[in-house]
Amino acid sequence: MPLTSNHLSAMYHRMWLIRCFDQSARELFMANALRGTTHTYIGQEGVAVGACAALRQDDYITSTHRGHGHCLAKGGDPRRMMAELLGRVDGYGKGKGGSMHIADLDLGILGANGIVGGGIALATGAAYSANVRGTDQVAVCFFGDGASNQGILMEAANMAALWNLPIIYLCEENQYAEFSPSRPFLAVERLELKAQAFGMPGVTVDGNSVLAVLEAMQAAVARARSGQGPTFLVAQTYRIEGHTVGDPLTYRSKEETALWKAPDRDPISRFGHLLVEAYGFSGGDLEALAQRARHDIEDAVAFAKASPEPSLSSLWEDVYA
Repeated sequence: MPLTSNHLSAMYHRMWLIRCFDQSARELFMANALRGTTHTYIGQEGVAVGACAALRQDDYITSTHRGHGHCLAKGGDPRRMMAELLGRVDGYGKGKGGSMHIADLDLGILGANGIVGGGIALATGAAYSANVRGTDQVAVCFFGDGASNQGILMEAANMAALWNLPIIYLCEENQYAEFSPSRPFLAVERLELKAQAFGMPGVTVDGNSVLAVLEAMQAAVARARSGQGPTFLVAQTYRIEGHTVGDPLTYRSKEETALWKAPDRDPISRFGHLLVEAYGFSGGDLEALAQRARHDIEDAVAFAKASPEPSLSSLWEDVYA
């Protein structure tokens, strides 16, 4: 599918929307206005936006504890998301789920969760459901370096390969697993090699190039929709900030982070440069899109702060067990 200026503008705006959302979430946390903790997605925007740009609204995604970017990239409402972070009734979970439990079934967002690798089985089940119902929907499972070592990945991926399920296992290789560099805990030199054991193609892509992610995802989605089965996609990127807000980051150097924050690596700066050099956008065009994202998040924060807190009487509502 050829990319129009509208497609490119929407992708650039959505990348800025994610960054502004998490910058605001960090500020709200530091001001003690946010319920619980939060994990920012800053620096990884190219993965979520590139991946979700290849999907339809009725396709499925499962997310992670670092899930704001995935939800926004799939079309989630920043106002309802921000209200959820602040524990307000207009949030996606009526203020009871918080940062790590955002879902919107109408958009195919099956949920973020705080369990490492927790979305792997859920996405595989969604893909199995699509097969049983005879649709051409696909499921995308976002997870990180650390989750690639979870046993559930082997079990679920084996089933997906056996049954040719329409799923993409998308590992965001952001170099860290919680508070540790991930590389010492990986027995393979390249994560894509794990796909050989899973019995499916393995592809590594530059996760900080939104168009490279989009291209790889389009191929994987086409494979899944045509009944050829799953793909294991590794998007190499970098977690600019800590595991959680307030992480002292004593386990990595400032020089390393500076390299990844440089304009030639930062996914938003790189995409903006490409839009100007190859697609005829102006600096003013880019600033207008960024400013619109900032306004959207300012509006989301105002909406969230104006939303009431849940009443005590609602404590036992929406409880499953």
